[in-house]
Amino acid sequence: MKATGSSSPLVEQADRIAELAGQRAEKAEAARTPDPEVIDALVAAGAARHFVPTSFGGYGGTFTQLKRAAVTIGARCPATAWCAVVAALMTRTAHHLPPEGQQRVWAGGPDTLIAGGVTPNGTVTALEGGWSLSGSWPAVSFAERAQWILLAATPRGTDGGGRRICLVPATQVRVDRTWDTVGMQATGSHTVSVQQAFVPDTMTFPATLLTEPAGPDGRTVPLPAVNTFLFCLPMLGAAHGALRLWRQLTAARLRRHPRAYDPVLAHYGDVFARGSSEIDAAELLLDRIAHHIDTAPALTPTDVARNQRDCAFAAELLLRAVDRLMPASGTSGHSTGSDLQRLWRDLHTAGSHATLQFGPAAAQYTQAELTHAR
Repeated sequence: MKATGSSSPLVEQADRIAELAGQRAEKAEAARTPDPEVIDALVAAGAARHFVPTSFGGYGGTFTQLKRAAVTIGARCPATAWCAVVAALMTRTAHHLPPEGQQRVWAGGPDTLIAGGVTPNGTVTALEGGWSLSGSWPAVSFAERAQWILLAATPRGTDGGGRRICLVPATQVRVDRTWDTVGMQATGSHTVSVQQAFVPDTMTFPATLLTEPAGPDGRTVPLPAVNTFLFCLPMLGAAHGALRLWRQLTAARLRRHPRAYDPVLAHYGDVFARGSSEIDAAELLLDRIAHHIDTAPALTPTDVARNQRDCAFAAELLLRAVDRLMPASGTSGHSTGSDLQRLWRDLHTAGSHATLQFGPAAAQYTQAELTHAR
């Protein structure tokens, strides 16, 4: 089934997944890994197959559709939304494998769950017919639930050039349970280690394919143009969820202040208006990015830099909005059993991702714009 228009199976089932993920969030946080039933629901709804080529039974989905689903899920459980977008991103990255490698990954169907990351924390040594892969990669989300792990490595003895992306079966890696952050606990982003695993040539590709013009679908959509966008989506969902919970906590207080002017009412009104405006502004930026990625025939280096700038700025807006809400949520919002404080923690942990820091994004955007200025 191909996703069409603004809807897809993942979008249509997002509310149900959000409800389940919200119910299981406390358990998943305690376990420091995604709840297996939640992951099963994500896969069944099409999170893994969203970007799988239609020739392998995938949806050929859009970033706009993924945004809608991730924000809905993230309003209840940002960690689950994070798993959904990373699964989609890793699938899209695996498009770059040679045809034989793609056939192997999706031989059993399009719902193969791929975890991983593209930070080159390992090394590879060339062998006849493939590569020997070794290394240790921290923060690999849902590593304990995936069937394949996508890992980046640098050829041994080089200065960092010639990096390769390797796809290995999960049975060939060791997962060390190192994930102990304050937020996003339920992503299960543990450390993956590999020692001298043989990776056939058909299961690797040069890392340069992730940034070169020819994308897997024939369009110019390099990885840096989309990864920061996807990382913002759980944050946007968390902000929407936090605003909803704050309104529920605050509504009763406001009803107790019927006077024409009351300083308490004025304070809550300012918090709500500013916070909701910041969330709306962030969403407008992300909607523009999604539309551009989905429709532009090509993305230039300046487009990529602008996307990264806007995503970093959107992340700042979302953090600022929820940081307004928390002091005005009272002790109820800060209770250890409160969903509001969980969303707040998750938002801050997601926002600490290196790709979402505004300073580097601003510098890259300025350089891109001035370099190409006429």
